[in-house]
Amino acid sequence: MNINFKLYVLALFRKLYLIVFLSFTSFPAFADVNNGDTAWILTSTALVLFMTLPGLALFYAGLVNSKNVVSVLMQHFAVACVVSIIWVTLGYSLAFSSGNAWIGDLSNIFMKSIDLESISGTIPESLFATFQMTFAIITPALIIGAFVERIKFSAMLIFISLWMLIVYVPVTHWVWGGGILSSWGTMDFAGGIVVHATAGTAALITALTLGKRRGFPKSITPPHSPILTMIGAAMLWVGWFGFNAGSALGANGGAGMAMLVTHISASMAALVWMFIEWKRFGKPSLIGVVTGMVAGLATVTPASGYIGIPGGLVLGFSGGLLCYLAVDYIRGKLLIDDSLDVFAVHGVGGILGTLLVAFLATSTFSGLGLPEGQTAMSQFVVQIKAVVLTVIWTSIFTYLILKVTSLIVPLRVDEQEEIEGLDLRSHGEKGYHSD
Repeated sequence: MNINFKLYVLALFRKLYLIVFLSFTSFPAFADVNNGDTAWILTSTALVLFMTLPGLALFYAGLVNSKNVVSVLMQHFAVACVVSIIWVTLGYSLAFSSGNAWIGDLSNIFMKSIDLESISGTIPESLFATFQMTFAIITPALIIGAFVERIKFSAMLIFISLWMLIVYVPVTHWVWGGGILSSWGTMDFAGGIVVHATAGTAALITALTLGKRRGFPKSITPPHSPILTMIGAAMLWVGWFGFNAGSALGANGGAGMAMLVTHISASMAALVWMFIEWKRFGKPSLIGVVTGMVAGLATVTPASGYIGIPGGLVLGFSGGLLCYLAVDYIRGKLLIDDSLDVFAVHGVGGILGTLLVAFLATSTFSGLGLPEGQTAMSQFVVQIKAVVLTVIWTSIFTYLILKVTSLIVPLRVDEQEEIEGLDLRSHGEKGYHSD
């Protein structure tokens, strides 16, 4: 028997073996995974993390005094790491396991139920858990804007850790984990309640509890680097496509429309903010236009998967206008030092979008429709109840967490550290070195 014939026979047996093996071997875990959906959510997950690191970090860093820029960057980086560990160990299980109407259980502690074959919808559950982790990271990171330039770093770590478990995780379960707000039929596509209402409310309570920065409002210096802020804002804008369009959890028409209305709302709100400033002060500012853009993104977030193009325009216009007025009222009239306007932009914007979706999701505005049996007014009532419950829960427990934290370590840095800046005194580094 020559060598060529032997090779032919071996190849034939190999093919027969593979045919038989594949015929009698099933792969049920992978059969339902959609490669297109998986690829898109992999991309979206990276985009949402990109929103925090470095997007939000740079956005906030440019708005503070140059002697505090390192502290802001450090806070964002540390929050991302701490929240990731909390999410893996406890957060994901408490948010997305069955439990009851108020909180999940510990059946998936340390994500012990997730393996290579676990599926959530049409994507691997490991990917779904990671995607949700990036939402959990950016939510407390938003609160940083309320206490920059005066909070003790150790106090920040304790506060954020407790806040994640007591505020963010339960609210996530209520809306997206099958909890009480889900049973009401609450519409929150990508986090108007879960992310922006909680973070905005917590920011306001934190600002009130910590008190004003030294010299507020007269002696507060303007943003030290509009350039950094604009770069961070641009990263947020791009990353928000993963935030909203990724929340469709698939590569489909819903994701495409969510992306389009997200961009429309951001553009409209930025222009509204710019023209208001231009009219009022005679000059349009870079800080103003990018802040308006963020307001438009926050406003469209809860509605992005339910509305059409007219809804994007309406939310952009109303978000830009109302958030501007809120900034002016909270900072200028009430003299509350929510340093980087977290409540006025994210809280007000997220709540506004959460309420208006009841009307903008209707066919009148080319929306995708309301839950079965609901009218615009009945859904509006549901949305109001959901917002009120979330704001009350967040307010009470944010205040209690701050008080508990203050029993462990002081919340604020001492006066001298605030004068010298947190960069050198807290972290031993400077953002800028002069020759």
